[in-house]
Amino acid sequence: MSTNSRILVAPLNWGLGHATRCIPIIRALISSGYEPIIASDGIALELLRKEFPRLKSFELATYDITYTKSGKSFKLKLISKSPKILKAIKKEKKQVKQLVSEYDIKGIISDNRLGVRYKNIPSVIITHQLSVLSGDTTWISSKLHLNYIRKFDACWVPDVREEPSLSGKLGHLDEYAVPTHYLGILSRFKHQRLPIKTDLLVILSGPEPQRSILEERLLEELRSFKGKVLMVLGKVEPEQEFFTSCNITVFNYMTSEELEKALNSSAMVLSRSGYTTILDLAKLRKRAFFIPTPGQYEQEYLARRLDENGIFPSCDQDDFSVDQLDRVKDYSGFKVLDGHSDIQKLFGLFEGK
Repeated sequence: MSTNSRILVAPLNWGLGHATRCIPIIRALISSGYEPIIASDGIALELLRKEFPRLKSFELATYDITYTKSGKSFKLKLISKSPKILKAIKKEKKQVKQLVSEYDIKGIISDNRLGVRYKNIPSVIITHQLSVLSGDTTWISSKLHLNYIRKFDACWVPDVREEPSLSGKLGHLDEYAVPTHYLGILSRFKHQRLPIKTDLLVILSGPEPQRSILEERLLEELRSFKGKVLMVLGKVEPEQEFFTSCNITVFNYMTSEELEKALNSSAMVLSRSGYTTILDLAKLRKRAFFIPTPGQYEQEYLARRLDENGIFPSCDQDDFSVDQLDRVKDYSGFKVLDGHSDIQKLFGLFEGK
C-alpha cells in the first residue's frame, strides 16, 4: 500500500462522462492510501470538485470542443479546431511538468487527455476508443490516436476483454500499442433494489449546443408522456436548482449519490448513447432509450450496435417522438454482466511492481 503517494487524475472535459468514470478510480486510489490530485477544465473539473472538495485540484488548458447545430458539419468543425486542440495538448504538457515538480507526483492517470503524461513517472491513459470512428477517415483518426497512446506506459480500457463487450470494435484490437488492461464495467454507481418512483429518467449531458437542442425538444415532447418524468440537465452550476412543469421535474445537476438513487428508482432511462452512460446502465441493469448526438460517429455506432443486438432501442434526434419510448418493452435491456475488475491491483505500476 502507498504511503500517500500523489497521483494526478486528469479527465477530458467533453460532456461529463470522462469525469464521472474517474470517480471510482479516485475512490479506489484513496482507499489504497494514495493522494489523488485532480486536473481538468470546465464542467468536468467543477463536477469533480463537488464530488471531492477536500482534494487538491487544478485547471488545465481547455480543448474547447463544441458541436455544431448541424451534426453533418461536426467533423469539419473538429478538423478546423485541430490547431487549437494541439496547442492545448502542448500547453497541458507544460502544466503537468510543473505540477509533477511542485507536488512530487508519483504517477499519472489521464482519461483521454493526450498531453497529460510525463516521461519520468508511470503514466496511464484510460480510453475505450482504441479505434476512433470518423466515417471515411476512421483509419487516420485511429492511427493518430494510437500514436498518442504509445507515449503512455499503459492503457486501461473500461470494458470486458471478451465478447459480449460494451465497446465492440472501439475498444478491441488484434494488436495493442502498449500494455493494455480491461477494467470491467467501470461505474460510480451501485445496483440497489429500490421502489420505482419515476417512470422516465432523462439524463442530458455533452457539449453545446446539441445538449440544449435536445433539452428543448424533450421538454416539448415529454409533456404528453403518460407518467412521471425526472430530467437531469448535466449543467454543473454553483447551486443545485429544480423546477416542476406539468409531469416533468427538472434539475440542473445531481450529485453521484442523488443520481444513483434516481437511477435505481426509475423504470426507464432516456439519454445520449455516451459510453460512460452505457457503463452505468449495464452496472444498474436498466432499460433505456438512446438518442445519439448528431454527427458523433462513436455514439451512433454504439446506439446502432445495442439496437441491432436487441438490448436498447434508439433513433436519430430528428426522428424522436414520445411514441418511440413504447419500443423499450420489446428489448431485453442488460443482463447481469461479469465485468468486475480489481482496479487496485493495477496501482502496482506506481510502485514499480
